[in-house]
Amino acid sequence: MRIINDHLAVPARLGESDDNGYLLLAAEVGGWLGLFPLPSKTRARLVDRVAELAEKLDARADVVQAVAFRAIFRTPGEGSELLRRHGVRPARYDVAVLIRTKTVEAIDDVRADNDFRALRAALAESERVHEVASRNIARIAEVAVDDRKPFLFNYFHATDTETLIDVWRYTAGWFQEKTHLPDSTLLRPIPGEPGDYGIVNFASWPNVRTFLPKLVFHPQFRRFVLANFAANGIAAQPIIYRHVPAR
Repeated sequence: MRIINDHLAVPARLGESDDNGYLLLAAEVGGWLGLFPLPSKTRARLVDRVAELAEKLDARADVVQAVAFRAIFRTPGEGSELLRRHGVRPARYDVAVLIRTKTVEAIDDVRADNDFRALRAALAESERVHEVASRNIARIAEVAVDDRKPFLFNYFHATDTETLIDVWRYTAGWFQEKTHLPDSTLLRPIPGEPGDYGIVNFASWPNVRTFLPKLVFHPQFRRFVLANFAANGIAAQPIIYRHVPAR
């Protein structure tokens, strides 16, 4: 791991990883104008449908939680040139569903559920869908889902996944101190799953004002966080979402 501006590093305060499984479906439904998703009737209709199906899956005994999200904007990232070199399309997922199972092994049973098959079929009309089963390998704290706060899914692509994880740990403390990040769950694909993203970081903040000004205006974000990503062959693709409850 190459270290840039080590004097700006802040030790991360990490908690214990959990033993749950995580099944993520992220879909690119509508278009984007810069950092913002364009209005889309298809997205509005689809997100209501997937929220309804997520609620049904949430009732399973082997599911801890199943929740739907819609994107509200993207934040500054790093690595567009790396993505081009590796032939990886940028993450532009405007709808996401995260299903947390009691065990990693329970993911197969959820995938066999008719409601999950209906969810997958509903998302199939999207421009593209990324489906991946993962486990938690590190976390700051459990991410509690409610309707009031913004959520982050950061889709990380990297030349080397182990280095990527080391850099995430190295930079996590900066987010805790500078953006008051209260929680984060780091997800790594289990063997046999798609490896487009070496890790996906799922996190939240109390509100947008807590973090966005620091990512846009704080010089250390580029000098420390993005500089360490660039030095280690990491493309960070953060998208901010809102929870979509079933109607």
